[in-house]
Amino acid sequence: MELNLTRPIIIFDVESTGLNITKDRIIELSYIKVFPDGHEQEHTYRFNPGMPIPEQAIAVHHITDDDVRDCPTFQQMAPEIAALFEGCDIAGFNSNHFDIPILAQEMANANVKFDVKSCKFIDVQTIYHKKEKRDLAAACLFYCGVEMENHHAAVADTRTTLNVLKAQLDRYPDLENNVDFLSNYSSYSRNVDLAGRVVLNDEGKPTVNFGKYKGQVLDDVLERDWGYAGWVLNSDFSEDTKQVFREAKQRVDERRKMNAKLENLKDKFNGK
Repeated sequence: MELNLTRPIIIFDVESTGLNITKDRIIELSYIKVFPDGHEQEHTYRFNPGMPIPEQAIAVHHITDDDVRDCPTFQQMAPEIAALFEGCDIAGFNSNHFDIPILAQEMANANVKFDVKSCKFIDVQTIYHKKEKRDLAAACLFYCGVEMENHHAAVADTRTTLNVLKAQLDRYPDLENNVDFLSNYSSYSRNVDLAGRVVLNDEGKPTVNFGKYKGQVLDDVLERDWGYAGWVLNSDFSEDTKQVFREAKQRVDERRKMNAKLENLKDKFNGK
């Protein structure tokens, strides 16, 4: 079944120096851009990460320092990649938890605007885990009937992810062939930031999702513990998460100023 699209969707996969979103770097990005009329555009980028690639990472994706030595840096290519993603929805395999957050962090490191708030995210892994609960290679065999080749090569992972998504639509009649439904279905939580450090609670309020204040409304936390925002902003959190805290800090600050003005007006009215 072909995808039913109202605007382009990018299926992408990254390989990196490791799994730390704030410290590791993307060294390969492959994408397939599918347009509403069905035609596709695909490409693979490789980047010099400016740091040695750890042996543990090489063992997974087989990309060495020599392979990327003469490649451009991500910062050099960031404007082109941001333009590529603009106006598109986004899909991948485990992309909601890793590929999208690390891509957003790399864009922040490069000082390139990368606004994905209007994007719908489809995480094929989440659909798969809800239905079958295995990995991409098993998904390829289960849905497509073939053994996956070149596993952990970004270009192979990207093509396999697209093929699996199409096969999932064929296999499950309850999966609606539209991006809104698939995006909602492939999300386990209502993240405010990409990493899920802040989520919306049942009342739609941003709520801390980690550490000592887990489960508490973010603005209420900052009302009581103003320094908590400063700790987050000066710690090893992604730029996207820090921006959520900056916005909350600004909301609380504006509310404090408004309350102070009201108190002054009350005092004047009461003749103090």
